[in-house]
Amino acid sequence: MTTAQRGGRVLLSAPDVGELEQELVGAAIRSGWIAPLGPMVDQFEERVAARCGRRSAVALSSGTAALHLALLQAGARPRTAVVIPTLTFAATANAAVYTGAEPVFVDCDPESGTLDPDLLERALDTLQAAGTEVAAVVPVDLLGRCADYTRIGPVCERAGVPVVSDAAESLGAQHAGRPAGSFGVTAALSFNGNKIMTTSGGGMLLTDDPAIADRARYLSTQARRPAVHYEHTEIGYNYRLSNVLAALGLAQLERLDAMIGRRRALRAAYAQVFDRVPGVRIFQRTGDEDDNCWLTAVVVDPAEAGWCAEDLRAALDVADIECRPLWKPMHAQPVFAGSRAFLDGTADRLFGTGLALPSGSSLAPDQVETVLSAIGTFLGRHR
Repeated sequence: MTTAQRGGRVLLSAPDVGELEQELVGAAIRSGWIAPLGPMVDQFEERVAARCGRRSAVALSSGTAALHLALLQAGARPRTAVVIPTLTFAATANAAVYTGAEPVFVDCDPESGTLDPDLLERALDTLQAAGTEVAAVVPVDLLGRCADYTRIGPVCERAGVPVVSDAAESLGAQHAGRPAGSFGVTAALSFNGNKIMTTSGGGMLLTDDPAIADRARYLSTQARRPAVHYEHTEIGYNYRLSNVLAALGLAQLERLDAMIGRRRALRAAYAQVFDRVPGVRIFQRTGDEDDNCWLTAVVVDPAEAGWCAEDLRAALDVADIECRPLWKPMHAQPVFAGSRAFLDGTADRLFGTGLALPSGSSLAPDQVETVLSAIGTFLGRHR
């Protein structure tokens, strides 16, 4: 029985675990490799690196930890800036703050919700003209759609700024024939409980530079020097993934394509329900053949539809179905009030009109039917 099937409420994106996960976690426990690191961590790193087309991977305790270490190695520190799309989860910005750098927010493309390359170019020109050292640009792969690295890469190259890819939401997706996680000097994955695949908590740093990988491993194990006693010459972090959780990840990775397929089928079902509904579109539907369909969302024009995204969310909540608005933009978050930002209003509009629907691969057929029926009832009342 999956997590999504245990309770009465239909969740947005519950973990999808089964017998294979139980088998490999049990094997890890029986092996005696309970504490951090072990043979399954090594296997997990190798297989994720291969899946993402990278030379090296470092398994960590979270995607946030991966971003933090990646930004440190990019040179983020006090009196530098890190450029981040405003439409993202707080972890992207928080990781920059951990380094002492200033997060600077940039608006997004209206169709994909990912970093707008034209606004990015304007932001980099403005910051550098003002004498601000930009340590990195962090494009975010949103809801399973890769950012437009084809355009972002040359913009950053001309500015002499490295790319750190936040691929927390996009494992299994592609852009321009390349897998998510293969872009940037470094990339960060997340295996949080609600992601496309999970290790309960966890993440991974990806890179083609062995020196960056070695440095990340060193910092993630409390920067312990190779001595028979505990020797430390700099500050490190307790960021490594455990062998038991890596076992869970190995099972999930084996099932990843099937889980993506179920999410894609669910998106197609939503598209059929909302087909020809005035003022409503499936967000990111155009070009989604390369996406992993982690979350399916609708964008609602209230003037045309006669109802708003919040009306649908409230109705589904009464039916015990979890939905969520798109990310509240970082520039609108109280904790980042007053931060520098380059905006055109797109992220604010998407936050106000977008709604993510239950998208988990663990949804049982009767749960899917419950969600689709509830949406149909709502649309019938507002037709």
